[in-house]
Amino acid sequence: MFISKLFSFFGQSLAMDLGTANTLLYTPRDGIVLNEPSVVALDSRDGKVLAVGREAKEFLGRTPQRIVAIRPLKDGVIADFEVTNAMIAFFIKKVIRGFNLIKPKMVICVPTGITQVEKRAVIDSGLQSGAREIRLVEEPMAAAIGAGMNIEAPIGNLVVDIGGGTTEVAVISLSAVAYSESVRVAGDEMNEAIQRFIQEEFQLLVGENTAEKIKMTIGTACPPSEPMTLRVQGKRIVDGNPAAVEINDSQIREAIHEPVWAIVHAVHQAMEKTPPELITDIADNGVLLAGGGALLKGLDKLISREVQVKVNVDEDPLTTVLRGTGETLTQVKKYAHVFIN
Repeated sequence: MFISKLFSFFGQSLAMDLGTANTLLYTPRDGIVLNEPSVVALDSRDGKVLAVGREAKEFLGRTPQRIVAIRPLKDGVIADFEVTNAMIAFFIKKVIRGFNLIKPKMVICVPTGITQVEKRAVIDSGLQSGAREIRLVEEPMAAAIGAGMNIEAPIGNLVVDIGGGTTEVAVISLSAVAYSESVRVAGDEMNEAIQRFIQEEFQLLVGENTAEKIKMTIGTACPPSEPMTLRVQGKRIVDGNPAAVEINDSQIREAIHEPVWAIVHAVHQAMEKTPPELITDIADNGVLLAGGGALLKGLDKLISREVQVKVNVDEDPLTTVLRGTGETLTQVKKYAHVFIN
């Protein structure tokens, strides 16, 4: 029984969206098999991994001194090589049994602005985590494929992928990136902006998870039809005691104004630098919005208003990039030209 199961995984391949905020895995047989936070909890005394993913994220801001919960990726690239290795290996083992004997092939998506050194780090990390072969694809290209765009046609498509650490803006035509910009402003910047605002405005400290919850609940890029409020608990700076305040959508909109407009500016810049022929295509097809940041309420309306082009949010923006990466994995020959290594 064990041997038959083992051989059922022979030649197993994986697609990975290795993100600053979340890591997702896809297999051709089962589709999306993992979606967990890119967080690792370590024992600071001996470096032992105590928890990975969803369990480790619960540790953020709650750990005793001997336990450290960290994000091994920053701005879409590897910041801590060893911890990233441990995280990837943990996730691979979680979805593939018999991992030590049969190593998978992998396609990993990366930011467009990645350097050769950062690219090498991703490849080495994947290989040391147990993969036998690594291919890389740029995130906007993967997003375009995942959204079902005809990337092979001589038609301009503008893709905006807003993740945790980076916002990728790219114009794609004829299976190539005609223009790209990787802005290291995205969902994490919004969370940090909310933390700073609450600290300055209410003299209250809140954790990273609380800030993210606030953004997802009442965060907006445009004024909503109905005002929204949320009761937030934290620690008073003055005396360290617990306290609660009520905040509204207008305050959070003010808090995240800077990162939101940095994203809008990046889209504006892409439109300015794109050739006229491709701009006409983009005007006809609209802008594709993908990634977790696409879920910010009203962001599509704000971008559409500012660049005078319709904006389409993918039906499942959290998985757009992974679906596209998975597609390149299942049709390697068809998409051989989109791999960047």
